[in-house]
Amino acid sequence: MKLCITGGGTGGHLMIAQALVEAAVKEGHEAIFIGSISGQDRKYFEDRSSFSHVYFLETTGVVNQKRFGKLKALWRVFRAFLKSREILKKHKIQATYSVGGFSAAPASFASLSKRIPLFIHEQNAVTGRLNSILKPYAKRFICAYDKNSYIKGYPVKEVFYKNARIRESIKTLIFLGGSHGAKAINDLALSVAGKLKERDIKIVHQAGESDYERVKQEYEVLGVEVELYGFTKDLESLIQRADLAVSRSGASTLWEATSNALPAFYIPYPHAAGDHQYHNARFIVENELGWCERESEDLRSKLLHILDESIIEKSKKLMEYSNSDVAQKMIKDVQESIK
Repeated sequence: MKLCITGGGTGGHLMIAQALVEAAVKEGHEAIFIGSISGQDRKYFEDRSSFSHVYFLETTGVVNQKRFGKLKALWRVFRAFLKSREILKKHKIQATYSVGGFSAAPASFASLSKRIPLFIHEQNAVTGRLNSILKPYAKRFICAYDKNSYIKGYPVKEVFYKNARIRESIKTLIFLGGSHGAKAINDLALSVAGKLKERDIKIVHQAGESDYERVKQEYEVLGVEVELYGFTKDLESLIQRADLAVSRSGASTLWEATSNALPAFYIPYPHAAGDHQYHNARFIVENELGWCERESEDLRSKLLHILDESIIEKSKKLMEYSNSDVAQKMIKDVQESIK
């Protein structure tokens, strides 16, 4: 089977693309990637990873643009749509999997225009604008938060569930603000650093490249030893080593932690489209798998309270809730659907 995987813009979408291409190649299929020169698509896949070919087209988001900016963005999408049609024809693509994000628009519409079956994965509890438009025309629409979804669970890289373990106590705490960092999480980490040192809890912290120097200096002033990163691609090993996470609730990070049985305290990004990060985290809380608070709440008190709780039951529930072969099921579904 020859598959096109498209979408991106942010790490969350791209991690799904990575999980899908790994599963596709493992099953003996060929996959190409169509993304954008904007966002993080190049950062993830410029070296191709497991893709046979990668393409980065000139597109930007449309929804957040104003007036002429919106028209300009739509024109770029249209040109990328025409280019995507050429790419799909060149590689004799049999199916396209959209992982969402503005990068997915050209190849998704190009696939529909060429009658190539379109499969969609929605990563968030609140369906994105593009996916809402494409959903009626898709062969399949997969979402971990939808009880009626044909495939349950969320596709993550194999390493997360392969190295899953039950956490019995908190020896290492990881702070994750996403690829760009999060000042609220960085400030929370600094506010509890002294307490964590007293409890002999090791700190691992991804602060984001823009806030890295400030955070580094603050830790030095506090005299607290920390394993600090601006950005790292080695997130899987950091998550595996941690016993508790404090994190934004972007879907990929949330499900990677879930698959690894890592309990987490989620602090949703308040300006996420449709408040989707809050709804992602509420899903975890409602299933008694973790904790969630808004930025406006007393985060320090909540975190210190969590440190006094037993995490073993949460970790056990996460282990039971985790689905190990979601990406593989998604690829097999495509193969069977296009026969």
